[in-house]
Amino acid sequence: MKPDLFEAPDYYNLDDLLSEEHKLVRDAARQWVKRDISPIIEEYAQKAEFPEQIIAGLAEIGAFGPYIPEEYGGAGLDQISYGLIMQEIERGDSGVRSTASVQSSLVMYPIFAYGNEEQRKKYLPKLATGEWMGCFGLTEPNHGSNPGGMETKFKDAGDHYVLNGAKLWISNSPFADVAVVWAKNEEGRIHGLIVERGMEGFSTPETHNKWSLRASATGELIFDNVKVPKENLLPGKNGLGAPLGCLDSARYGIAWGAIGAAMDCYDTALRYAKERVQFGKPIAAYQLQQKKLAEMITEITKAQLLAFRLGQLKNEGKATTAQISMAKRNNVEMAIKIAREARQMLGGMGITGEYSIMRHMMNLESVITYEGTHDIHLLITGADITGISAFK
Repeated sequence: MKPDLFEAPDYYNLDDLLSEEHKLVRDAARQWVKRDISPIIEEYAQKAEFPEQIIAGLAEIGAFGPYIPEEYGGAGLDQISYGLIMQEIERGDSGVRSTASVQSSLVMYPIFAYGNEEQRKKYLPKLATGEWMGCFGLTEPNHGSNPGGMETKFKDAGDHYVLNGAKLWISNSPFADVAVVWAKNEEGRIHGLIVERGMEGFSTPETHNKWSLRASATGELIFDNVKVPKENLLPGKNGLGAPLGCLDSARYGIAWGAIGAAMDCYDTALRYAKERVQFGKPIAAYQLQQKKLAEMITEITKAQLLAFRLGQLKNEGKATTAQISMAKRNNVEMAIKIAREARQMLGGMGITGEYSIMRHMMNLESVITYEGTHDIHLLITGADITGISAFK
């Protein structure tokens, strides 16, 4: 088992902009990843299994709802702290970060933001400790980039609702205790419902044969005449804007997380280039390899600045959906390009599980698609700057 020698690049001294709390939170997450993720992640990725034993550790470092107030079990941290935690976890593995992102932004956030006090007190403390794990049901077999076309529906049956439909590509679904599900009522209006494992007619088959996010559990949500208590309807917001508001929070976390994957690939390639000797000198001495490394650190630095400023805007309540889309799209594209370049620098060793690069590269192929595809985020920016939507 190789030791985790990761050293985070900080070419523009961004640490000077962070508070002491930010650095403490980040360093705690970094050390946890080195201790509990790096030694096991290659094995779990190879066997396509989620390491459920890490859930307690994720909770301990505040990865579940870090910005949720302490009265509901959260850590009460700011948005930059949330981003830094996601960065460090994805440095370990995108699939593990997905588990934390879903729990925080797609389950705890809507219950906190759109739920009532009774729902907050019932669900949030258990989700914060990892006693309960959650998932988010929006994407369907026939509706990905166009979630407004969803076919999952519920109808009023007197003292309860009856839910029918299916969701696909759902992180955490195989082991989730709680699902925040988006469905249309009889008038066609989208609402959020909290569905609990054990409700009759609710099943979560696992998705197999993935080449990406192999250490993350992905599955479906199937609803066959599921009786959902009326008190499980999220009352605070409805319409398509409700689930999209959750995605804003998750996409923000991805913008930070992708930096972590890129930093790991860069750090691995830099260390390898200094040690690997060809034609009598380290490959780091050759111009083309220096070009690759210089471009990597430049793009990482730009992404760090973008994410930090976005975090400030989030803290001030000023970050727009379009700004978040820009950061998600830019930073994931940056990360996947760095993963591909780093893989080439390692030659044949780059495809083995002895190094993290190929795993990051495969994971990022999912990250560049989920929670808004690369092209969709481009069009969100396009609509924002022109005032003309290209979606219709």
